[in-house]
Amino acid sequence: MKEFKGWYMNGYLALLLSLVSFAGGVALIIFGANAIEPDVTLIVLGIVLLVVFIVAVSSLLIVQPNEAKVITFFGSYKGTVRESGLWMVLPFSNKSRVSLKVRNFNSQTLKVNDLEGNPIEIGAVVVFKVTDTAKASFDVDNYEKFVAIQSETAIRHIAAQYPYDTFGTQPVVSLRGNADEVAAELIRELQTRLHVAGVELIETRLTHLAYAPEIASAMLQRQQAIAIVSARQQIVEGAVGMVDSALKQLEANGIELDAERRAAMVNNLMVAIVSDRAATPVINAGSLYS
Repeated sequence: MKEFKGWYMNGYLALLLSLVSFAGGVALIIFGANAIEPDVTLIVLGIVLLVVFIVAVSSLLIVQPNEAKVITFFGSYKGTVRESGLWMVLPFSNKSRVSLKVRNFNSQTLKVNDLEGNPIEIGAVVVFKVTDTAKASFDVDNYEKFVAIQSETAIRHIAAQYPYDTFGTQPVVSLRGNADEVAAELIRELQTRLHVAGVELIETRLTHLAYAPEIASAMLQRQQAIAIVSARQQIVEGAVGMVDSALKQLEANGIELDAERRAAMVNNLMVAIVSDRAATPVINAGSLYS
């Protein structure tokens, strides 16, 4: 079912008609009943005016800003009123309120397995609003619960499509390193699920992402080891460059070293630069050849 604009008109006219009908109906009934001989005609006219009052009052509708009223008449959808104010609609119709405000849904912290099978904890916030009041009212039982259930289902599905983190050298999309890409994929999948409820997604963001407690310690050690290896690799690459530069400068200055002296110099420089502790100088009082 698709939303369409319902019939409505200025409600202040209906309000005025209802007040006049009520006052006139009460007056006619009193005058007719208090006459020397009860005037049945006045009493009947008074009852008719009271009926008009009831009909007019039942047609009044108040729409607040940023909300809509879905009009149904004896089980038939008659349209939606979105414009705020006091309106007159079909009398004796049912008027259901649907909020058009932007809402947030914060999912629970879900425990799922990522692409590599590691148990992780993940949560997200979903920002949405109703765009089709007919679908939100008639195509799903409760659109707010529908958004909540479908959001958690989509979060679980997306979390299983990516690894928590990237440990290799190959560029891989991960939950931790590519939060924007993961959020974009989540909003695409979730919008497809929520289209049936007349809901439009505005934004989705991950609010919680962590390893499950049972593997958090092991994964922390793994991350620390990878960081140490990466740092050592950079240190070694830098040290090789520094040693090469030092040898070239010596040669440029006319200082010639034989193979043994070059090897000793390279060894000393590499130990001093790569070592994680400060080097202790040792004065060689002898000869390399003795």
